[in-house]
Amino acid sequence: MPHITFVTADGARHEVDAADGATVMESAIKHMVPGIEAECGGACACATCHVYVDDAWSAKTGSPEPMEEDMLDFAYDVRPTSRLSCQIKMNAALDGIVVHVPERQA
Repeated sequence: MPHITFVTADGARHEVDAADGATVMESAIKHMVPGIEAECGGACACATCHVYVDDAWSAKTGSPEPMEEDMLDFAYDVRPTSRLSCQIKMNAALDGIVVHVPERQA
C-alpha cells in the first residue's frame, strides 16, 4: 500500500496509507487531513484540493493536463510544483510521496 506524507502550512506532518489507484485527494479526505477541502469531490472542477508536490517527487507525478491547469488558475499561491491532488493517482512508484498543503484553499 503506497504511503503519502502531507505537510500542512504549520509544519505538521500527516502520514497516511493510500490504496493503489486512489487519488492523493481521496486519501486525504479518508484520513481527514486538514486543509484539503475537495469541494467538487474530485471532478477537477475546483481548486480546493491544491497541493505543492515536494521537489523530489514532482518529476514522478508528471505535469498537469490542460483541464487541471485551467483549474489551478483559481488556486491560492500557485507555484511550479502546484497540482490538484484529485489528479494524482497513487501507485507503487509514488510510495513515500510528500505533498505540502497551502496555507489556504481558493
